[in-house]
Amino acid sequence: MEHTSNADLRADADTVLARLVGDATGKARLREDQWRAIEALVADRRRALVVQRTGWGKSAVYFVATSLLRARGSGPTVIVSPLLALMRNQVEAAARAGIHARTINSSNTEEWATVQDEIAAGEVDVLLVSPERLNNPDFRDEVLPALAAATGLLVVDEAHCISDWGHDFRPDYRRLRTMLTDLPPGVPVLATTATANARVTSDVAEQLGTGGTSDALVLRGPLDRESLSLNVLRLPDAAHRMAWLADHFDDLPGSGIVYTLTVAAAEEVTAFLRQRGHVVASYTGRTENADRQQAEEDLLANKVKALVATSALGMGFDKPDLGFVVHLGSPSSPIAYYQQVGRAGRGVEHAEVLLLPGKEDEAIWEYFASLAFPSEELVRRTLDVLAGAGRPVSLPALEPLVELRRSRLETMLKVLDVDGAVKRVKGGWLATGQPWTYETERYEWVARQRKAEQEAMRQYASTTECRMEFLQRQLDDEGAKPCGRCDNCAGARYAAETSTASLDAARVDLGRAGVEVEPRRMWPTGLPAIGVELKGRIPAGEQASTGRALGRLSDIGWGNRLRPMFTAQAADEPVPDDVARAVVGVLADWAKGPGGWASAVADASPRPVGVVTIASRTRPRLIHSLGARIAEVGRLPLLGSVEYTADAAPISRSNSAQRLKALHGMLKVPPALAAALTEASGPVLLVDDYTETGWTLAVATRMLRRAGAHGVLPLVLAVQG
Repeated sequence: MEHTSNADLRADADTVLARLVGDATGKARLREDQWRAIEALVADRRRALVVQRTGWGKSAVYFVATSLLRARGSGPTVIVSPLLALMRNQVEAAARAGIHARTINSSNTEEWATVQDEIAAGEVDVLLVSPERLNNPDFRDEVLPALAAATGLLVVDEAHCISDWGHDFRPDYRRLRTMLTDLPPGVPVLATTATANARVTSDVAEQLGTGGTSDALVLRGPLDRESLSLNVLRLPDAAHRMAWLADHFDDLPGSGIVYTLTVAAAEEVTAFLRQRGHVVASYTGRTENADRQQAEEDLLANKVKALVATSALGMGFDKPDLGFVVHLGSPSSPIAYYQQVGRAGRGVEHAEVLLLPGKEDEAIWEYFASLAFPSEELVRRTLDVLAGAGRPVSLPALEPLVELRRSRLETMLKVLDVDGAVKRVKGGWLATGQPWTYETERYEWVARQRKAEQEAMRQYASTTECRMEFLQRQLDDEGAKPCGRCDNCAGARYAAETSTASLDAARVDLGRAGVEVEPRRMWPTGLPAIGVELKGRIPAGEQASTGRALGRLSDIGWGNRLRPMFTAQAADEPVPDDVARAVVGVLADWAKGPGGWASAVADASPRPVGVVTIASRTRPRLIHSLGARIAEVGRLPLLGSVEYTADAAPISRSNSAQRLKALHGMLKVPPALAAALTEASGPVLLVDDYTETGWTLAVATRMLRRAGAHGVLPLVLAVQG
């Protein structure tokens, strides 16, 4: 039996809950585990980890605890939250309970000083910060120490991000270890997540013990979502999937989310659904922040049927009455999948969840897997460069000196920062000189885990057993049992039929060829530091015009046709007839459409006067045959190839500066080609198989322009991105 004081605390907690959920009757009552967590935080000042399904009410725990702690004289609650959308939702939720919440994040820098003044004056009950703020030098050095000293409760939302054993590890979250250590004794800590298996749960609980306390209370509940009906529908190809969605979109309950694996696919699906009369909006990593916020508001207000989104929507969106989640393409992790489908059915009795797997899914998984933590050699090289500099080195200055793209380089540095090997300061990054060990075993385990998760998603799509039980077992839920609602338990809910009209429209839409290829206009920074004397803007007379590609490798139209041609196992063969015909169509549209040749090359005859190919060491037959077919159909001379020098080394897939260094001096314009360019009276088509960074096209263009070409019009089969 609980003590009288705790009984009073329980009554106070239920009163706050009633305000939070808008219950005027005052009859709202906390779940038992919600109360256990609040009691641990407020009465016992302990550290707690709550692993509960989406919609269970984890946010109620920290808002109720905040209200009770503030009433007892504690300082403000600090909530570390991963996404801005979640912050917006939670500021509004806090206000309902009379809790004044403010945020410090990248979108409100103009308010930071005011917020800090309000905190100092005791006017802020809850401060939400993004994990990235924790290692911003100004925030870390000037704001965080005082904040940690005054904090009454620290909340780590989406705590699985702390653990690099998990599917969604974020290095900025590791900075929390430092903050946990710096908290004064007796400050309670709450970590919450809906997506942690046993190993991640253990890891997070252990990290909560940083600073001497190791008795973190772990409250783990069943993960079955009783409102969700899980379904898988296999369809022959991307056209059938898009047509099916267009035909059945209005049958899906309420409003929802359509997830895709890539930005290109999200944009394609959005355009097609709009074309078929549906009201949808796109939400991806390319979407401007203001447009994202508007899309969220439109979905919350049911002004759109759905957002067509990448994982950028992820954890940061809360709409209790979301009626469906559809995946066009399978995520690579059942844990990530559970997390995304958990957006639906939080405040309604029934929601539909549907997976439409695609043949292209695994190629996309492999691409994202290639962005894993760099090799020890690259890490050591980065540390050596920083140590040798003896001063802070910025990311743009560091990038040319190591063979890593900026996004991977920054992620790696954040990990090294938490490990103590480097430090972020004003002006860049410094090596600390502290010993550092490459955790080979951990990184190899994570790579194996990724493979295991991919296999689990294959099994999820094909299993004849209960799908919810399958996902629960992937999350080590001891209460996993058949749900009685999924298509395997209760029978298929959806037939595969599509209308002829929608299927024809989808095929036309996906078969539409042609993507603009923007030329490089600026050389990367830092080239002189690695011996390449190029910098600043590329002179107009050495730039390519805007080019064309048949398709993106990441889209679900031509990308699906082209992707197999560019795998490591693909044979080097002449260009297939259907691909060649599509390229000719792209050329025809390019010539007559807006931004065509007449406007692309103002200083010369608008029509190409010849075809030039770029030599290839991996696909020479493909490129030569493509150039020859274009020349034949266009009745143009095949002028020759930009060739590699005899001592040319392989080009690694690294950052722009290192790629430029490798290309510099590696290509040549043979004398016969140079003579032909001098005699030509107009631009040339520059033909290659594939472009990822655009630097091969840029270097080849510069050489052709210097050799006498009046203009260069790049044409490639595929572009990455």
